[in-house]
Amino acid sequence: MVGEAAREEPWTADDAVTMLFAAHYRGLVRLGVLLLHDEALAEDVVQDAYVALHRHWWRLRDADKALAYLRTSVVNGARSALRKRGVADRYVARSSADEQTVASAETGALSLLRHREILEAVRRLPARQREAIVLRYYAELSEAEIADAMGVSRGAVKSHAARGMAALREILEHAP
Repeated sequence: MVGEAAREEPWTADDAVTMLFAAHYRGLVRLGVLLLHDEALAEDVVQDAYVALHRHWWRLRDADKALAYLRTSVVNGARSALRKRGVADRYVARSSADEQTVASAETGALSLLRHREILEAVRRLPARQREAIVLRYYAELSEAEIADAMGVSRGAVKSHAARGMAALREILEHAP
């Protein structure tokens, strides 16, 4: 194994990872495939595990536990990939369910007109209110991120956004 006493000097990260890769890569990929049912994703997870081992080699107290570290990293990486896959699958299922209800051409045209009305109303807002609204609802930034982008406090962001929304309601309610 990596920490054998036959070698007098300590292993470098490069040497250890190279030897571990040659000896255990295929087995770790098989482990990943069994967990993920996807060979390409399993290879990515295993490669990430080796990169993490190389990056944290200096922290490893017992070099003989490097293979256990790799196995644990592969299992944790597979769990993470499965969670991401589950989120993506739920999103696709929800999106495809939404797409099953096809809107009429009139609905699409009315929606486009409404969108144009809203954009025109946003253009009519004062600069700070427009910035706060666009950064919040179009760029989907948090209050802190908006405050940083605008160079104002979070309270000012809240104030600009609230005033902007009130002005938009007023403009759109009185639109022809």
